[in-house]
Amino acid sequence: MLLISYVQTADKRAFANTETETIYIVEKAIAAGTSVDKLADYVVKKDVPKLALASDSVTDLNDLGDKVTAVSLMAGEQLLSTRMVEPNAFLGSARVQVPEGLQEITLKLPIERVVGGTIKAGDTVGVFVSVENATANAATGETLSTSAGTQLTFHKVLVTAAQYSNGSAAKSQTNPVEENPAEGSLSAKKDTASDGTYLITLARNSADAERIVFATEFGNVYLSKEPENAVENTSGVVDKSRLFR
Repeated sequence: MLLISYVQTADKRAFANTETETIYIVEKAIAAGTSVDKLADYVVKKDVPKLALASDSVTDLNDLGDKVTAVSLMAGEQLLSTRMVEPNAFLGSARVQVPEGLQEITLKLPIERVVGGTIKAGDTVGVFVSVENATANAATGETLSTSAGTQLTFHKVLVTAAQYSNGSAAKSQTNPVEENPAEGSLSAKKDTASDGTYLITLARNSADAERIVFATEFGNVYLSKEPENAVENTSGVVDKSRLFR
């Protein structure tokens, strides 16, 4: 009994001459996306030396409102407010890891350009680029002629995230009654806070990213759902002269 009592008061003896503050510590692993109202089952209050406190440590769960954990939390770490996000900002499985050596770019596109809302994180897509070229009179600046072309320029481009235009996670079409943002696919039912367009984030190397950005700025982009087993064949640039061949 003496030994048990000695061990139980070890923390108090260690902190006897140290200024402490009571904060929440993760006692059991917490999955990403866990809501604040469920955190009480996973955390415990402990006295921690102020010198060891993180600036954003949580002292009161009520201060977190209705947020959810943005990432998985491990036992033993301090519960931090910066690891909590609003529910509609949690992407969960709506985001996949970017392959090494690639970078991410985000395109803002209407639903008809994203396969009617069936694209989700982890899919691979074909990127169709359409641009118009105008020939002008050097002396007068008058437009003499215009030509336009479309090409399936990039194959099997990885989608790393799919969101509504307001940044919230795009909802699943699998269950129109109970939509789950963590599913990460788009929905034809528009988010009330969205303007009807979608943010599709692609992973690509620098050179290809430049070309995709140019096409977005000065032309139009369509995405096709192009799985791994899709045949990669293209007839090159399609223009007016080749359209009906």
